[in-house]
Amino acid sequence: MKFEFRFPDIGEGIREGTLMKWLVHEGDNIEEGQSVAEVETDKVTTEIPSAKSGKVLELKFEEGDTIEVEQVFIVIDTSDDSLENEQELNELSEKKEVVEEETAGVVGEVIASSEVIPSSTEGQSSVNVNIEKKKVLATPVARKMAKDLGVDIQTIEGTGPQSRVMKEDILNSKKGAKPFKVEEPKTEPVKVSYDNNEKVERIPLTRIRKTIAEQMSKSRFTIPHTTAMDEIDVSKLVEFRNRHKDKFKAEDINLTYLPFIIKAVIRVLKEFPEFNSSFDEENQELVLKHFYHIGIATDTDRGLMVPVLRDANEKNIVEIAKEVEDLSNRAKENKAELHELKGSTFTVTNYGSIGGLFGIPIINYPESAILGIGRIVKKPIVKDDEIVIAHMLPLSLSYDHRIIDGASGARFLNMLTQLLSNPEMLLLMS
Repeated sequence: MKFEFRFPDIGEGIREGTLMKWLVHEGDNIEEGQSVAEVETDKVTTEIPSAKSGKVLELKFEEGDTIEVEQVFIVIDTSDDSLENEQELNELSEKKEVVEEETAGVVGEVIASSEVIPSSTEGQSSVNVNIEKKKVLATPVARKMAKDLGVDIQTIEGTGPQSRVMKEDILNSKKGAKPFKVEEPKTEPVKVSYDNNEKVERIPLTRIRKTIAEQMSKSRFTIPHTTAMDEIDVSKLVEFRNRHKDKFKAEDINLTYLPFIIKAVIRVLKEFPEFNSSFDEENQELVLKHFYHIGIATDTDRGLMVPVLRDANEKNIVEIAKEVEDLSNRAKENKAELHELKGSTFTVTNYGSIGGLFGIPIINYPESAILGIGRIVKKPIVKDDEIVIAHMLPLSLSYDHRIIDGASGARFLNMLTQLLSNPEMLLLMS
Protein backbone atom coordinates (compact mmCIF):
# COMPACT_ATOMS: atom_id res chain seq x y z
CA MET A 1 0.00 0.00 0.00
CA LYS A 2 1.27 3.47 -0.88
CA PHE A 3 1.71 5.93 1.96
CA GLU A 4 1.92 9.58 0.94
CA PHE A 5 4.02 11.31 3.58
CA ARG A 6 3.13 14.98 3.81
CA PHE A 7 5.56 17.63 4.99
CA PRO A 8 4.73 17.99 8.72
CA ASP A 9 3.94 21.14 10.64
CA ILE A 10 6.99 21.57 12.87
CA GLY A 11 5.42 24.37 14.88
CA GLU A 12 6.28 27.99 15.71
CA GLY A 13 4.24 29.26 12.76
CA ILE A 14 6.62 27.80 10.15
CA ARG A 15 4.64 26.95 7.02
CA GLU A 16 7.38 26.00 4.56
CA GLY A 17 10.99 24.92 4.30
CA THR A 18 13.73 24.51 1.72
CA LEU A 19 14.78 20.95 0.90
CA MET A 20 18.54 21.02 1.45
CA LYS A 21 19.33 17.34 0.98
CA TRP A 22 17.64 14.00 0.51
CA LEU A 23 18.94 11.44 3.01
CA VAL A 24 17.37 8.50 1.14
CA HIS A 25 17.02 7.43 -2.49
CA GLU A 26 14.20 5.91 -4.49
CA GLY A 27 14.28 2.17 -3.95
CA ASP A 28 15.75 2.39 -0.44
CA ASN A 29 14.17 0.40 2.37
CA ILE A 30 13.65 2.65 5.37
CA GLU A 31 12.53 2.27 8.96
CA GLU A 32 9.96 4.28 10.89
CA GLY A 33 11.77 7.20 12.51
CA GLN A 34 14.64 7.16 10.02
CA SER A 35 15.56 10.61 8.73
CA VAL A 36 14.59 11.02 5.09
CA ALA A 37 15.33 14.66 4.33
CA GLU A 38 17.18 17.68 5.64
CA VAL A 39 15.08 20.85 5.50
CA GLU A 40 16.03 24.42 6.28
CA THR A 41 13.37 26.69 7.78
CA ASP A 42 13.52 30.36 8.70
CA LYS A 43 15.16 29.52 12.03
CA VAL A 44 16.80 26.11 12.01
CA THR A 45 17.91 23.25 9.83
CA THR A 46 16.10 20.04 10.72
CA GLU A 47 15.91 16.41 9.65
CA ILE A 48 12.47 14.95 8.92
CA PRO A 49 12.01 11.35 10.12
CA SER A 50 9.75 8.92 8.32
CA ALA A 51 6.36 8.13 9.82
CA LYS A 52 6.35 4.64 8.26
CA SER A 53 8.62 1.73 7.45
CA GLY A 54 8.78 0.54 3.87
CA LYS A 55 10.35 1.12 0.47
CA VAL A 56 10.83 4.59 -1.01
CA LEU A 57 8.80 4.75 -4.21
CA GLU A 58 9.08 8.40 -5.16
CA LEU A 59 10.82 11.58 -4.06
CA LYS A 60 8.48 14.41 -5.02
CA PHE A 61 10.89 17.35 -4.82
CA GLU A 62 14.38 18.26 -5.93
CA GLU A 63 17.05 19.56 -3.59
CA GLY A 64 16.69 23.33 -3.35
CA ASP A 65 12.89 23.26 -3.79
CA THR A 66 10.53 24.91 -1.31
CA ILE A 67 8.08 22.53 0.39
CA GLU A 68 4.90 23.79 2.04
CA VAL A 69 3.26 22.15 5.03
CA GLU A 70 0.76 19.44 3.97
CA GLN A 71 2.44 18.87 0.57
CA VAL A 72 3.29 15.23 -0.21
CA PHE A 73 7.05 15.11 -0.51
CA ILE A 74 7.80 11.39 -0.39
CA VAL A 75 5.82 8.24 -1.25
CA ILE A 76 6.53 5.03 0.67
CA ASP A 77 5.42 1.47 -0.16
CA THR A 78 4.12 -0.09 3.04
CA SER A 79 2.79 -3.23 1.32
CA ASP A 80 3.88 -5.42 4.22
CA ASP A 81 1.48 -3.50 6.43
CA SER A 82 -2.05 -4.82 5.79
CA LEU A 83 -3.79 -3.43 8.83
CA GLU A 84 -7.48 -3.02 8.19
CA ASN A 85 -7.36 0.51 9.52
CA GLU A 86 -4.24 1.55 7.55
CA GLN A 87 -6.09 4.20 5.57
CA GLU A 88 -7.55 5.63 8.73
CA LEU A 89 -4.08 5.91 10.25
CA ASN A 90 -2.74 7.54 7.10
CA GLU A 91 -5.49 10.15 7.13
CA LEU A 92 -4.88 10.75 10.82
CA SER A 93 -1.18 11.37 10.31
CA GLU A 94 -1.91 13.70 7.39
CA LYS A 95 -4.52 15.78 9.15
CA LYS A 96 -3.14 15.92 12.69
CA GLU A 97 0.53 16.54 12.05
CA VAL A 98 1.82 18.04 15.26
CA VAL A 99 5.05 17.98 17.20
CA GLU A 100 5.24 15.64 20.20
CA GLU A 101 7.54 15.01 23.08
CA GLU A 102 8.51 18.66 23.25
CA THR A 103 10.14 18.37 19.83
CA ALA A 104 8.77 21.57 18.31
CA GLY A 105 11.74 22.90 16.47
CA VAL A 106 14.22 20.33 17.73
CA VAL A 107 16.77 19.71 15.01
CA GLY A 108 16.22 16.23 13.67
CA GLU A 109 13.23 15.60 15.89
CA VAL A 110 9.93 16.07 14.08
CA ILE A 111 7.14 13.51 13.83
CA ALA A 112 4.06 13.38 11.69
CA SER A 113 1.23 12.29 13.93
CA SER A 114 -0.25 13.04 17.31
CA GLU A 115 -1.32 9.43 17.65
CA VAL A 116 1.04 7.00 19.39
CA ILE A 117 1.33 3.90 17.19
CA PRO A 118 3.28 1.11 18.92
CA SER A 119 5.88 -0.06 16.42
CA SER A 120 5.47 -3.64 17.61
CA THR A 121 2.17 -3.84 15.68
CA GLU A 122 3.58 -2.49 12.42
CA GLY A 123 3.60 -5.08 9.63
CA GLN A 124 1.21 -7.47 11.43
CA SER A 125 -1.87 -8.90 9.73
CA SER A 126 -4.27 -7.95 12.46
CA VAL A 127 -4.54 -5.40 15.21
CA ASN A 128 -5.55 -8.25 17.54
CA VAL A 129 -2.28 -10.16 17.25
CA ASN A 130 -1.06 -11.32 20.66
CA ILE A 131 2.10 -9.48 21.58
CA GLU A 132 4.33 -10.97 24.21
CA LYS A 133 6.39 -7.85 24.74
CA LYS A 134 4.85 -4.95 26.54
CA LYS A 135 3.56 -2.12 24.42
CA VAL A 136 5.87 0.83 24.78
CA LEU A 137 4.43 4.25 24.13
CA ALA A 138 7.05 6.29 22.29
CA THR A 139 7.33 8.49 19.24
CA PRO A 140 9.31 7.44 16.16
CA VAL A 141 11.98 9.91 17.22
CA ALA A 142 12.37 8.24 20.62
CA ARG A 143 12.49 4.81 19.04
CA LYS A 144 15.17 5.88 16.60
CA MET A 145 17.20 7.50 19.37
CA ALA A 146 17.04 4.30 21.42
CA LYS A 147 18.08 2.24 18.41
CA ASP A 148 20.97 4.58 17.57
CA LEU A 149 22.23 4.53 21.15
CA GLY A 150 21.87 0.77 21.46
CA VAL A 151 19.24 0.99 24.19
CA ASP A 152 16.44 -1.57 24.48
CA ILE A 153 13.37 0.64 24.65
CA GLN A 154 11.41 -2.23 26.22
CA THR A 155 13.52 -1.88 29.37
CA ILE A 156 12.90 1.83 29.88
CA GLU A 157 10.28 3.17 32.26
CA GLY A 158 8.67 6.18 30.62
CA THR A 159 8.09 9.39 32.57
CA GLY A 160 5.80 11.02 30.03
CA PRO A 161 2.00 10.99 29.82
CA GLN A 162 0.63 7.45 30.10
CA SER A 163 4.20 6.26 30.81
CA ARG A 164 5.36 7.36 27.38
CA VAL A 165 9.12 7.02 26.87
CA MET A 166 10.67 10.46 26.45
CA LYS A 167 14.02 11.49 25.04
CA GLU A 168 15.31 12.21 28.53
CA ASP A 169 14.39 8.69 29.65
CA ILE A 170 16.52 7.21 26.89
CA LEU A 171 19.46 9.50 27.57
CA ASN A 172 19.26 8.84 31.31
CA SER A 173 19.33 5.13 30.65
CA LYS A 174 22.63 5.50 28.90
CA LYS A 175 24.54 8.29 30.58
CA GLY A 176 27.13 9.99 28.50
CA ALA A 177 25.35 9.27 25.23
CA LYS A 178 24.84 12.29 23.02
CA PRO A 179 22.36 12.89 20.20
CA PHE A 180 23.77 12.78 16.72
CA LYS A 181 25.12 16.00 15.32
CA VAL A 182 23.13 17.28 12.39
CA GLU A 183 25.17 17.85 9.27
CA GLU A 184 25.39 21.43 8.13
CA PRO A 185 23.33 22.20 5.03
CA LYS A 186 25.32 22.42 1.85
CA THR A 187 25.11 25.77 0.15
CA GLU A 188 24.21 26.03 -3.50
CA PRO A 189 27.10 26.21 -5.95
CA VAL A 190 28.66 29.63 -6.33
CA LYS A 191 27.65 31.28 -9.59
CA VAL A 192 30.61 32.85 -11.38
CA SER A 193 29.96 35.59 -13.90
CA TYR A 194 31.82 38.49 -15.48
CA ASP A 195 30.91 42.15 -15.24
CA ASN A 196 32.90 44.26 -17.72
CA ASN A 197 35.36 41.37 -18.01
CA GLU A 198 35.87 41.33 -14.23
CA LYS A 199 35.10 38.17 -12.29
CA VAL A 200 32.31 38.25 -9.71
CA GLU A 201 30.66 35.55 -7.62
CA ARG A 202 26.99 35.29 -6.73
CA ILE A 203 26.27 33.25 -3.62
CA PRO A 204 22.57 32.49 -2.94
CA LEU A 205 21.47 33.40 0.57
CA THR A 206 20.26 30.57 2.76
CA ARG A 207 16.76 30.79 4.18
CA ILE A 208 18.20 31.51 7.64
CA ARG A 209 20.42 34.29 6.27
CA LYS A 210 17.42 35.80 4.48
CA THR A 211 15.51 35.79 7.77
CA ILE A 212 18.42 37.51 9.53
CA ALA A 213 18.54 40.15 6.80
CA GLU A 214 14.80 40.78 7.00
CA GLN A 215 14.92 41.00 10.81
CA MET A 216 17.83 43.43 10.77
CA SER A 217 16.18 45.62 8.16
CA LYS A 218 12.88 45.60 10.01
CA SER A 219 14.60 46.63 13.23
CA ARG A 220 16.77 49.32 11.69
CA PHE A 221 14.02 50.94 9.62
CA THR A 222 11.26 50.59 12.25
CA ILE A 223 13.06 51.57 15.44
CA PRO A 224 14.85 54.94 15.65
CA HIS A 225 18.11 53.74 17.16
CA THR A 226 20.45 55.74 19.34
CA THR A 227 23.58 54.37 20.97
CA ALA A 228 25.37 55.36 24.17
CA MET A 229 28.94 54.20 24.76
CA ASP A 230 31.10 53.99 27.85
CA GLU A 231 34.18 52.30 29.29
CA ILE A 232 34.05 50.66 32.69
CA ASP A 233 36.96 49.97 35.01
CA VAL A 234 36.44 46.29 35.84
CA SER A 235 39.79 45.64 37.49
CA LYS A 236 38.12 44.33 40.66
CA LEU A 237 35.88 42.06 38.60
CA VAL A 238 38.91 40.69 36.74
CA GLU A 239 40.63 40.00 40.06
CA PHE A 240 37.49 38.40 41.51
CA ARG A 241 37.06 36.10 38.51
CA ASN A 242 40.74 35.13 38.47
CA ARG A 243 40.48 34.06 42.11
CA HIS A 244 37.59 31.70 41.45
CA LYS A 245 37.73 30.56 37.82
CA ASP A 246 40.13 27.64 38.40
CA LYS A 247 37.91 26.19 41.10
CA PHE A 248 34.92 26.19 38.78
CA LYS A 249 37.01 24.98 35.85
CA ALA A 250 37.76 21.86 37.89
CA GLU A 251 33.97 21.38 38.03
CA ASP A 252 33.76 21.78 34.24
CA ILE A 253 32.25 25.27 34.49
CA ASN A 254 33.68 27.98 32.26
CA LEU A 255 33.33 31.14 34.34
CA THR A 256 33.56 33.98 31.82
CA TYR A 257 32.70 37.64 32.35
CA LEU A 258 29.39 37.32 30.52
CA PRO A 259 27.41 35.80 33.46
CA PHE A 260 28.49 38.71 35.69
CA ILE A 261 27.40 41.19 33.02
CA ILE A 262 24.04 39.45 32.57
CA LYS A 263 23.47 39.45 36.33
CA ALA A 264 24.25 43.18 36.49
CA VAL A 265 22.03 43.89 33.47
CA ILE A 266 19.06 42.20 35.14
CA ARG A 267 19.50 44.34 38.25
CA VAL A 268 19.60 47.49 36.10
CA LEU A 269 16.56 46.37 34.10
CA LYS A 270 14.58 46.15 37.33
CA GLU A 271 15.53 49.75 38.07
CA PHE A 272 14.82 50.95 34.51
CA PRO A 273 12.00 48.70 33.24
CA GLU A 274 11.55 50.63 29.98
CA PHE A 275 14.68 48.85 28.71
CA ASN A 276 12.92 45.51 29.27
CA SER A 277 9.94 46.41 27.16
CA SER A 278 8.54 46.64 23.65
CA PHE A 279 6.56 49.32 21.85
CA ASP A 280 3.07 48.39 20.64
CA GLU A 281 2.89 50.59 17.55
CA GLU A 282 -0.72 49.78 16.73
CA ASN A 283 -2.06 50.74 20.16
CA GLN A 284 0.68 53.25 20.96
CA GLU A 285 1.45 51.54 24.26
CA LEU A 286 4.64 50.73 26.11
CA VAL A 287 4.59 47.06 27.08
CA LEU A 288 6.73 46.50 30.20
CA LYS A 289 7.90 42.92 30.72
CA HIS A 290 8.00 41.72 34.33
CA PHE A 291 10.10 38.71 33.38
CA TYR A 292 13.68 38.58 32.23
CA HIS A 293 14.48 36.45 29.19
CA ILE A 294 17.95 37.44 28.02
CA GLY A 295 18.88 36.86 24.39
CA ILE A 296 22.49 35.80 23.81
CA ALA A 297 23.60 36.81 20.31
CA THR A 298 25.70 33.90 19.05
CA ASP A 299 27.94 33.69 16.01
CA THR A 300 27.34 30.45 14.10
CA ASP A 301 28.31 29.04 10.71
CA ARG A 302 24.76 29.73 9.53
CA GLY A 303 24.68 33.33 10.75
CA LEU A 304 23.72 35.20 13.89
CA MET A 305 21.42 33.21 16.19
CA VAL A 306 19.92 34.46 19.46
CA PRO A 307 19.21 31.63 21.93
CA VAL A 308 17.30 32.82 24.98
CA LEU A 309 18.26 32.46 28.64
CA ARG A 310 14.81 32.26 30.21
CA ASP A 311 14.00 33.59 33.69
CA ALA A 312 17.60 34.71 34.09
CA ASN A 313 16.67 36.67 37.23
CA GLU A 314 15.99 33.38 39.03
CA LYS A 315 19.49 32.01 38.37
CA ASN A 316 22.78 32.65 40.12
CA ILE A 317 25.99 33.47 38.28
CA VAL A 318 27.19 29.87 38.13
CA GLU A 319 23.83 28.67 36.79
CA ILE A 320 23.87 31.44 34.20
CA ALA A 321 27.40 30.45 33.15
CA LYS A 322 26.40 26.81 32.63
CA GLU A 323 23.21 27.60 30.74
CA VAL A 324 24.78 30.26 28.52
CA GLU A 325 27.52 27.84 27.49
CA ASP A 326 24.98 25.11 26.79
CA LEU A 327 22.71 27.39 24.76
CA SER A 328 25.58 28.86 22.75
CA ASN A 329 27.12 25.48 21.99
CA ARG A 330 23.84 23.98 20.85
CA ALA A 331 23.11 27.02 18.69
CA LYS A 332 26.51 26.62 17.02
CA GLU A 333 25.91 22.89 16.53
CA ASN A 334 22.44 23.52 15.08
CA LYS A 335 20.78 21.70 17.98
CA ALA A 336 18.84 24.57 19.54
CA GLU A 337 15.08 24.14 19.77
CA LEU A 338 12.82 26.67 18.07
CA HIS A 339 11.28 27.88 21.31
CA GLU A 340 14.81 28.61 22.59
CA LEU A 341 15.32 31.10 19.76
CA LYS A 342 12.41 33.42 20.52
CA GLY A 343 10.78 35.38 23.33
CA SER A 344 13.75 37.39 24.61
CA THR A 345 13.06 40.69 26.38
CA PHE A 346 16.60 42.14 26.24
CA THR A 347 19.64 41.02 24.27
CA VAL A 348 23.38 41.13 24.83
CA THR A 349 25.92 40.70 22.05
CA ASN A 350 29.51 39.92 22.97
CA TYR A 351 31.66 40.94 20.01
CA GLY A 352 34.55 41.26 22.48
CA SER A 353 34.85 37.47 22.41
CA ILE A 354 36.28 37.75 18.88
CA GLY A 355 38.41 40.79 19.59
CA GLY A 356 36.06 43.74 18.98
CA LEU A 357 36.06 46.87 21.14
CA PHE A 358 33.16 49.16 20.26
CA GLY A 359 30.22 48.65 17.95
CA ILE A 360 26.71 49.93 17.29
CA PRO A 361 24.50 46.88 17.88
CA ILE A 362 21.12 46.67 16.16
CA ILE A 363 18.15 46.10 18.47
CA ASN A 364 16.64 42.63 18.36
CA TYR A 365 13.14 43.62 17.20
CA PRO A 366 10.67 44.05 18.90
CA GLU A 367 12.78 44.65 22.01
CA SER A 368 13.62 48.17 23.09
CA ALA A 369 17.35 47.83 23.78
CA ILE A 370 20.50 45.78 23.26
CA LEU A 371 23.87 45.84 25.02
CA GLY A 372 27.08 45.39 23.06
CA ILE A 373 30.07 44.06 25.01
CA GLY A 374 33.61 44.74 23.86
CA ARG A 375 36.94 43.15 24.72
CA ILE A 376 38.46 43.93 28.12
CA VAL A 377 41.82 45.66 27.60
CA LYS A 378 44.48 47.02 29.92
CA LYS A 379 45.11 50.73 29.49
CA PRO A 380 46.29 53.72 31.53
CA ILE A 381 43.61 55.80 33.24
CA VAL A 382 43.61 58.64 35.75
CA LYS A 383 42.45 57.45 39.17
CA ASP A 384 42.72 59.55 42.34
CA ASP A 385 44.89 62.01 40.39
CA GLU A 386 47.32 59.26 39.46
CA ILE A 387 47.90 57.39 36.24
CA VAL A 388 47.29 53.69 36.79
CA ILE A 389 46.84 50.62 34.62
CA ALA A 390 43.27 49.34 34.67
CA HIS A 391 41.20 46.68 32.96
CA MET A 392 38.64 48.58 30.87
CA LEU A 393 35.43 47.10 29.49
CA PRO A 394 33.89 48.92 26.47
CA LEU A 395 30.07 48.92 26.34
CA SER A 396 27.61 50.09 23.70
CA LEU A 397 23.92 50.45 24.57
CA SER A 398 21.49 50.85 21.66
CA TYR A 399 17.89 51.69 22.52
CA ASP A 400 14.57 52.74 21.02
CA HIS A 401 14.58 56.54 21.07
CA ARG A 402 10.79 56.64 20.70
CA ILE A 403 10.31 55.40 24.25
CA ILE A 404 13.70 55.92 25.94
CA ASP A 405 15.45 59.27 26.33
CA GLY A 406 19.18 59.85 26.26
CA ALA A 407 19.26 60.63 29.98
CA SER A 408 17.84 57.18 30.74
CA GLY A 409 20.49 55.59 28.58
CA ALA A 410 23.20 57.39 30.56
CA ARG A 411 21.65 56.34 33.88
CA PHE A 412 21.46 52.73 32.69
CA LEU A 413 25.19 52.70 31.95
CA ASN A 414 26.01 54.54 35.18
CA MET A 415 24.30 51.90 37.30
CA LEU A 416 25.88 49.14 35.25
CA THR A 417 29.25 50.74 35.93
CA GLN A 418 28.64 50.75 39.68
CA LEU A 419 27.76 47.06 39.72
CA LEU A 420 30.49 45.76 37.43
CA SER A 421 33.23 47.82 39.02
CA ASN A 422 32.38 46.29 42.40
CA PRO A 423 31.55 42.55 42.17
CA GLU A 424 30.80 42.29 45.89
CA MET A 425 28.12 44.95 45.51
CA LEU A 426 26.75 43.09 42.50
CA LEU A 427 26.39 39.90 44.50
CA LEU A 428 24.79 41.71 47.43
CA MET A 429 22.21 43.46 45.24
CA SER A 430 21.33 40.39 43.13
